[in-house]
Amino acid sequence: MYDSHNSPHSPRLSDLAQLIRLPAALSVPGDVLAGAVAGGGAPRPRILATMASSVALYWAGMALNDYADATVDAVERPQRPIPSGRVARRTAFATACGLTAAGLGLAALADGRRALQVALPLTGLVWAYDLRLKSTPAGPAAMAGARTLNVLAGAEPGRRATALPAALLVGAHTYTVTALSRHEVSGAPREVPVATLAGSTATALAAAALPGLRRRGAAARIGAVAGSLGYLGTYATAQARAAREPSAVNVREAVGSGILSLLPLQASLTAGGGGPGLAGVLALAHPLARRLARKVSPT
Repeated sequence: MYDSHNSPHSPRLSDLAQLIRLPAALSVPGDVLAGAVAGGGAPRPRILATMASSVALYWAGMALNDYADATVDAVERPQRPIPSGRVARRTAFATACGLTAAGLGLAALADGRRALQVALPLTGLVWAYDLRLKSTPAGPAAMAGARTLNVLAGAEPGRRATALPAALLVGAHTYTVTALSRHEVSGAPREVPVATLAGSTATALAAAALPGLRRRGAAARIGAVAGSLGYLGTYATAQARAAREPSAVNVREAVGSGILSLLPLQASLTAGGGGPGLAGVLALAHPLARRLARKVSPT
C-alpha cells in the first residue's frame, strides 16, 4: 500500500499545479482590486505585491487542504496528487508552509505592519479552516471570512470601512460555494442548492445596486449590472441544475462554477466602485480561467 508520507520521485510541475489548484488563483487578485476601488482610492503600485501575497496564501490553503484530507481523499478522491502517489504528504505540507511564508513576506513588502494587520488574521483563518473547522458548522463562515479579509487587504487602511460592503458580498458568495462544496462527493439535499441559489441571487442584486446607493455615474451602474448578470449567468445556472438534480456531478460543477464566477462578481463590484475599465480586465479573465479549469480542476 502506498505511504502518503513517502514518494519514490520528486513531483512534476503538473502534479504541484493540481495540488495548489493553479487556475483557481485567477479568482484571487480581483478581490484585492475590488477592495482597492471600493475603498475610494486609485490602486497604487503596491497592490501588485498585495495580489501576489493573496495568491500565495490561496495556494497555501489548497496544499494544506490536501495535506489535511489525505486519508479521506484516499477513499473519496484517489485521483488527487497525494493519494495517487504523485505528491508526498510531507511535500504538500512543506509547500503550504513555504507559500504561507511567501504570502506574509509579500504582504509586509506591500505595506509593512499595516498590511500584516489583515494578512495575519487571513492566514489564521486559512489554516484554521483546513486543519480544524472545515467539517464543523463554522467552516463556511471561516472561509467567507477569509475572502472578506482578502477584499479588505486591497483597501488603504483608512478606507477599509468604505470597502466593507463589497467585501461582505464576496464573503457571502464564498459562503454559498463552501456550503455546496461539502456535498461534492455524495450529492446534496435539494434544499442546499436551492438556498445557495437564493443567496447568490441576493448577492448579485446587491452588487448591482451598490453604485446607485453611492450615486455613481452611468458607466459604474452599467458595469455593475453587466458584471452581476455575468455572475448569475454562470453560477446561478449551475446551481439551478444542481437544484433540479442534486447529484454529486452537478454539485461539483456548481462549486467549480462558483469559484470562477468570483471574477464577474469582482468585475461588478469594481465597476460599481468607479473602475469600469479595470472591471473589463476581470471580465476578460473569466473565460480564460474557465478554459484553464478544463485542464486543472479548481476544486
